Amino acid sequence: MNVGNELEAVELAKGHVPQLPTPLDEKKALSEGAEKELQMHKDGEGEDLPGYGSSHGDGEHYHDTPTAEELITLRRISGAIPWTAYTVAFVELCERFSYYGTIAVFVNFIQQPLPPGSNTGAGFEGQSGALNMGQRASTGLTTFNSFWAYVMPLLGAYMADEHWGRYKTIMVSIGVALVGHVILIISALPPIIVNPTNSIVCFSIGLVIMGMGVGGFKSNISPLIAEQYKQNRLMVKTLTTGERIIMDPTLTVSRIYMYFYMMINVGSLVGSVGMVYAEKYVGFWLSFLLPTIMFLFCPMIMFACRNKYIKSPPTGSVVSRAWKLWIRAMRGRWSINPVRTYRNMHAPDFWDKVKPSTIAPEDRPAWMHFDDEWVDQVRRGLKACSVFLWYPIYWLTYNQMTNNLTSQAATMELRGVPNDILSNLNPLSLVIFIPICDLWIYPLLRKYRIAFTPLKRIAWGFGMGVMAMIWSTVVQYYIYQKNPCGDHANTCDEPAPIIVWVQTGAYVLIAFSEIFASITGLEYAFTKAPTNMRSLVTSVFLFTNAISSAIGQALVSLAEDPLLIWNYGVVAIIAFLGGLGFWLQNRKLDAEEDALNMLPESNYQGKPRDTEEGLH
Repeated sequence: MNVGNELEAVELAKGHVPQLPTPLDEKKALSEGAEKELQMHKDGEGEDLPGYGSSHGDGEHYHDTPTAEELITLRRISGAIPWTAYTVAFVELCERFSYYGTIAVFVNFIQQPLPPGSNTGAGFEGQSGALNMGQRASTGLTTFNSFWAYVMPLLGAYMADEHWGRYKTIMVSIGVALVGHVILIISALPPIIVNPTNSIVCFSIGLVIMGMGVGGFKSNISPLIAEQYKQNRLMVKTLTTGERIIMDPTLTVSRIYMYFYMMINVGSLVGSVGMVYAEKYVGFWLSFLLPTIMFLFCPMIMFACRNKYIKSPPTGSVVSRAWKLWIRAMRGRWSINPVRTYRNMHAPDFWDKVKPSTIAPEDRPAWMHFDDEWVDQVRRGLKACSVFLWYPIYWLTYNQMTNNLTSQAATMELRGVPNDILSNLNPLSLVIFIPICDLWIYPLLRKYRIAFTPLKRIAWGFGMGVMAMIWSTVVQYYIYQKNPCGDHANTCDEPAPIIVWVQTGAYVLIAFSEIFASITGLEYAFTKAPTNMRSLVTSVFLFTNAISSAIGQALVSLAEDPLLIWNYGVVAIIAFLGGLGFWLQNRKLDAEEDALNMLPESNYQGKPRDTEEGLH
């Protein structure tokens, strides 16, 4: 296929919402011959496939690149997932076990009083607790924890992309997080927990240090797992049945992130459930100790597989050059009229005028060492970041699960179930429904040529979050109606005569919203970012959760009786408006999905610093 045909295919894709017909059982569609060929590629025995992070210059083309017609007519399947990706997923499982197992008991540790005569906080048949600081304080501190843990990915991404590389940054972050875990254990030891002042000081320090490590880990582990899959372009293959198909790397990356997210929630589910019962029957010190022990598996596995992982080296001042590129593109486009400035920024030729090929060599600035393809990738990465601008509103619905819904459960009939066990319905739902979506729902949509593109999935995620908040609003209304103390249920000695399992609907709806919005966000960050800026774009996606936590602090005043109906209702309204705004802004970008995924790879890798090979 010649370059002209490639350009024709890209131009057609710009106006073509991808149609991805696939049978229900994609694994059967891959014949034994195709599976063998994929395994040869994966083991390095076959033809060298271009990998994520590989460079292919302008004009390079392949005989198996699909034509414009084939993009529309051939069905698409995913490739084989390499074994190294599964080891990274297990590392994530251990880390999420440690993180969610630890934070699962935060609300009771902060909000509830130490049981009479206890020096561990274990409630046994009663309510576990420690610091007795109330719901507002627990909501504030857990919200700060979310904020801090999602601010730190920006620092982790900077260190990875510019100085250390992803692997070394992950290992250093693990070490920092371990220090934080140890300090949290100390805050819950019997001699410390009986003195609330000492305990909260120690707890707060541990919270900050753990968040630093968690942030550095989060921004780099998700790009690392997707980088283990080496193919990065559409390829036409012929199965033994004679059928010609397109092997689509975006489908493979999507599946990798689906199961990566499932492993997150396996770790979250087991860690959270186990630690809640450890808190209830032994004490908070055990709830902090066991996750720390599980976390120790992370550095062991990463070190054991260090020579097997595909690792991207740090690339120096790539971020600063992307910033300079945008500043140059904005020359002559500023206006005192903000509407005109916005239109100028979205002009069709905005990026074309700053491509090196359009500037005479003697007129190029000293920092312009990249090629035209890298400019296109920067444009694509910024589009992804603009998509993420709406995510803080989405996360408002998700964050209710980490604090207010736990407190809501304590005001209903528990019948022997710890109030903080209900939140585990969310990871349980994800573990069940992720395989269902991957094996049946998504392939069924592709079979009937329903293009459930990433941006459509995100819009549906907003909708599911809205429905979860409506559900919680209705539940809170009936709690106030039926509680003996009316709209002061949190301070009432008697619970509302409502079984706590009524919260199930909210947790399941939030789970579906995560499948559509959260998983897709990780996928979108990886597939749309320039190769040498993947940690940064991923950290921008994660940072939206920190922004949401900051917004959530403004709603803390509603997180108390008698205003809790307003709390959930306001979040539902904000999320609805946010979802509507998200789709109105991005519906045109949705039609460019194939074109963005088919951009040629750039030869520009930045200015390499010390590579990661030294950390073996």
